[in-house]
Amino acid sequence: MICVLMMASGAAWESAALARLDGQDGVVVLKRCVDVDDLLATATSGQADVAVVGLEAPGLDPSAVAHLRRYAVRPVAVVSRTDDPDVLTRAQRIDVRVLVAFDDPEGLAEAVATVEDAADTRVRADPLAPPPAEAPDADPGHRLVVVWGPGGAPGRTTTAVTLASLLARRDRDTVLVDADPYGGGVAQQLGILDEVSGILSAARLAGSGHLGERFASTCRGVGDHLRVVTGLPRADRWIEVRGSALQQALECALEHGDVVVDTGFSLEDEPGQDFGSRPSRNAMTLTALDLADEVVVVGSADPVGLSRLARGLVELRDRTGGAPVRVVVNRMRPTLGWSEREIAGMVEGFSRVLGLHFLPDDRAATDRALVSGRALVEEGDSALLRDYAAVADATFPASAPPVGGSRRAGRRRWRRSSTA
Repeated sequence: MICVLMMASGAAWESAALARLDGQDGVVVLKRCVDVDDLLATATSGQADVAVVGLEAPGLDPSAVAHLRRYAVRPVAVVSRTDDPDVLTRAQRIDVRVLVAFDDPEGLAEAVATVEDAADTRVRADPLAPPPAEAPDADPGHRLVVVWGPGGAPGRTTTAVTLASLLARRDRDTVLVDADPYGGGVAQQLGILDEVSGILSAARLAGSGHLGERFASTCRGVGDHLRVVTGLPRADRWIEVRGSALQQALECALEHGDVVVDTGFSLEDEPGQDFGSRPSRNAMTLTALDLADEVVVVGSADPVGLSRLARGLVELRDRTGGAPVRVVVNRMRPTLGWSEREIAGMVEGFSRVLGLHFLPDDRAATDRALVSGRALVEEGDSALLRDYAAVADATFPASAPPVGGSRRAGRRRWRRSSTA
């Protein structure tokens, strides 16, 4: 039995379509939805297989279509003409792959009865019409690394900014994305005073289907090789960025270089919130983690910070889909009274990690960078920067200099720590 949702927004074709589908064996119209929000909420129940929608329905955008696919609901759009270039362009932009003319009830019945996944179904259009353009594949050498850490300001943003800046200094094209739903600090750390939020701009372009062609407009250039997608200007504007919009932004970013993402601290999911009317608050963080090639977890070396790190590693292990995890213990200092070996034993007791790095507590260097609105790499050489360079070597191995280069000491330090 194929269960169908219908959302016509008052279009004249609804009655004929309903009569045709109701009379078809093996098909049942589960619900006639009043609008897109109603459609998405019903799709979340997991009972529907197909959504018959009007292509021009208000609110039917790429995020809504992605929500339907997330719950295995295939969208079938009813349109005026399947050979109209404007219709085909609209369908391509919102990722609807099956189109049926409003005066073709048999075609609608055939499309609904098709059990193959919509990804393998061609648009029912003029056979002479060119196929939809495909987005260029991302460079396989580009990596998406997400910087995460528990609450308490352990140094997530400083780590993300420093890693991205180090990559750019090594002449690697890099995109730094501020995806903290609680209000990001990347722009402040880099002295970017533009009031336009890159992440909000990307979300709007994703909703209109123009992000791919205009992604560069969402970025601010910092030097020759670093682009920055700035974060939320206020924490209360998280509701404007859906997880599907961030996913599109990160996929576009990978076409331009390596990607470093600064995220929020919370991994709490909010079931029942992503019904089309509003996303989950932590959708940006969770989406970034789901897409990560590697996760860099930042924790503070003090007792409270290590306790939060231990709980965070367990929570992260249960939440992520198996992406490698690398741990950075920040603000190490002799006055704490424990060794790197003891901390390594604690970390290994809670999670299997790809690598373990220790960063010294260098408040003077970080304060100079923060006050001047510049990245740590612009403040000159320091023990902290050398150890950050070792993290960059391990996380982005394609960018690492020869072993005999100036960062050799930092890399030796990491090897000792990992062995411990």
